[in-house]
Amino acid sequence: MKTSMKAGPTANMKAELDTRQVAVCLLPGASRLTAQLVAEVLQGANALLGGLCYQVEVAPLASTDLARPWDQFWLVAPWRSLADSAALSTLPGGLRALAQRRVLLGGLEGGALWLAAAGLLDGRRACAADWLLPQLQQQQPGVIWTPGLWELDARPGQALLASSARPLAVPDLLLALLAREHGLALARRLAARLGLSGLRAHDERLAEQPAAHALMPPRLAEALALMQANLAEPLPTDEVSRLVGLSRRQLERLFKQHMDSLPSRHYLQLRLQRSRELLQRSGQSILQVALACGFASGAHFSNAYRAAFGCTPRDERARELAGLRSPAGGGELAGARTGTGAGAGAGGGGGAGAGAGADAEAGTLAARNVG
Repeated sequence: MKTSMKAGPTANMKAELDTRQVAVCLLPGASRLTAQLVAEVLQGANALLGGLCYQVEVAPLASTDLARPWDQFWLVAPWRSLADSAALSTLPGGLRALAQRRVLLGGLEGGALWLAAAGLLDGRRACAADWLLPQLQQQQPGVIWTPGLWELDARPGQALLASSARPLAVPDLLLALLAREHGLALARRLAARLGLSGLRAHDERLAEQPAAHALMPPRLAEALALMQANLAEPLPTDEVSRLVGLSRRQLERLFKQHMDSLPSRHYLQLRLQRSRELLQRSGQSILQVALACGFASGAHFSNAYRAAFGCTPRDERARELAGLRSPAGGGELAGARTGTGAGAGAGGGGGAGAGAGADAEAGTLAARNVG
């Protein structure tokens, strides 16, 4: 399904503005939250600019014509191994053609991997998830992989390349681009409109891992970091075990020994804890919260949430709006107290400490109402 997003200008306004054509292309498994953030930030820019400066189309690759005269092309992909399929085989060539036309190319989350696969990042800077940084630096030494929030790599005579490794750092990247295109004052006004406290530099680091991770076996700490970095697009247990260099059985033994839980149950616990924080502290819709925490549908999210906390997400939001927030200490999962509950409860006290850390920054940004 293709979605065209505009922001309120009339036809004569469009004629007066230099309208930029923007594609947000989603690969299989890509975060819809990330695509939505791109569209919403650019819609906000349209509102401040007083016309249609950015016309955004969000669509899967199969519905996106790479030959169109795009001004910006944002590629959203998961942090997983590059898929090998006929449908994707022409993508690197299409990206190279866009670069030859000096189209701004953005790699969001795993989208940067595709820019690298097309040979466009040689000698250029790009963001990578912390947990993948050593692997990417070894496999692709020609790319300058960085652990910050975002990168804008501008070279004379070459396409401008943009990247961000986390969905909730995407507004920071877009604001930096808008500051470059329309001035710092507009970017600051838009940041305030989005509820952000200010503009964040590209090299700001995300929150450190919990101190408790230092006391864990390194492979377990790495697995927890992977989970925390991928709440919106959960990784299968087999993928987590592969990335940390263990078999599935070995990973399950580590979790049972140190977390008193299975990896899948602990992962679900982290996602539900994050969803509760977003429901209580952000202005995102219930569906947006569900997508941000890796639930494919509202019904799935509601059922898992009720099993964990004894109420639906809608009830949680209504209680929060009524000023009846649960008292401190009431944030444990119901399953953790009873030993039951949709696989979410196991993990007990170990899950609470692991739920902070690298992804705490994401919850903080979401709470500033960028969704």
